[in-house]
Amino acid sequence: MRSHGVSYYIRELLKISAPIILGNIGFILIGIGDVVIAGRHSTDTFAAISIATAILNCIFTFGIGLISSISPYLSNLRGAGKTVKKYFFPSIRFSMTLALITSILIIAAIPIIPKLGFEAKLIHPIQEYMLISAFSTFGAYLHACLKEFLQTFEIVMFPNMVTLVCVVLNVVLNVILVYGWGIIPSLGVAGLATASLLVRYFMGIALLVYCFVMMRFNNYHEKGYYHNLMKIGFPISLAVFVEFVAFNCIAILMGRVSGVYAAAQNLVCSLTTISFMVPFAISNAIAIKVGFANGAGDIEELKKYALTGTVMSVCFMICSALIFISFPQFIVGIFTVDGAIYNIVVPVMLVIGIFQVFDGLQISLSGICKGVKQTDIVLLANFVAYWCVSIPVGCLLGLVYNFKLIGFWIGLCLSAILLCSIMIYKLKKYYDQTYKVVKS
Repeated sequence: MRSHGVSYYIRELLKISAPIILGNIGFILIGIGDVVIAGRHSTDTFAAISIATAILNCIFTFGIGLISSISPYLSNLRGAGKTVKKYFFPSIRFSMTLALITSILIIAAIPIIPKLGFEAKLIHPIQEYMLISAFSTFGAYLHACLKEFLQTFEIVMFPNMVTLVCVVLNVVLNVILVYGWGIIPSLGVAGLATASLLVRYFMGIALLVYCFVMMRFNNYHEKGYYHNLMKIGFPISLAVFVEFVAFNCIAILMGRVSGVYAAAQNLVCSLTTISFMVPFAISNAIAIKVGFANGAGDIEELKKYALTGTVMSVCFMICSALIFISFPQFIVGIFTVDGAIYNIVVPVMLVIGIFQVFDGLQISLSGICKGVKQTDIVLLANFVAYWCVSIPVGCLLGLVYNFKLIGFWIGLCLSAILLCSIMIYKLKKYYDQTYKVVKS
């Protein structure tokens, strides 16, 4: 077996992760564009979309988690020398079924909004944003599905270039629809939601056209494929759901105190997500490479890709943490001119810096788990970390001891440390058992 140096594994991971990083940065810039436009429009608009997005994410990401099982599963099949193009149409059917279910759940949640204790002036904008967003699910899920399918073949440049193009498209549509232009009236919150809907459909259809132009597919039916996706994806999806509900629960709880705290949590999440996109992309690359090595039964390659990718992620997040801790006022000032939001977010930046390091580690470990199809532990670790530690500690410090938002982020720091510890233990145990089997 040929032995490669560390630089080889870095290059191989970067071939996949670099375009994904660009695409992920584009994706978060789309969200940042919404935040900036909403913040400039009015504090109420900012607060309304912050709360609406928090609720939507709790529903929306469950389907995304299931769809994310496509590339790890198909990468394992490729590693085992099996054909995977035949799963193109089944993947689309899978994602569109999930989109329909998700849309129905979002619409069903809208009548509950007045009962959640938000400020009266925010209720109608929240409901309006959610209703329009429900119909954007089909475009978003189509894009997510085809991006996962293409990642199986390590085709990552075009999907992520589409995302970068949509950064500009989203800003243009936001400005036109939120503020009005010519015969188009100012739509406010509805304009933000409509712009997102149009952008999501554009992203999905662009990838669909690309796939038909570049590849040939046969219509294929296999119930076992859906079963395998659910087997791998259900724990991933629940894990993502558990994590997102925890993060967005903070926005909802703080929104009950005041809309400005929900807006502050939205801004904090936007800031952390910017840097998180790099280790998240590396995690995707880890899952693909580890999945291929796992399917081929090459344990040594699996280990080297896993360790190299994890070190890359953690090193980046250490650098990011130092920037956040060193320049908090400057960074926050870029994204808001609201004094109340500014004063809430700046003190939280130190805690965010610490959190980022462990967040980079946990997402890399999660990528390894997906690659070796050990996704149950990701669900268990997320549930224990976020719901047995993060939210209880956050409520105690944030609401009982009146630390507000910083109290919740201290809870998130503790949960990230625990999350990493659980997954490291499980992966070490898995590797030791698998290595012994291979050697014997």
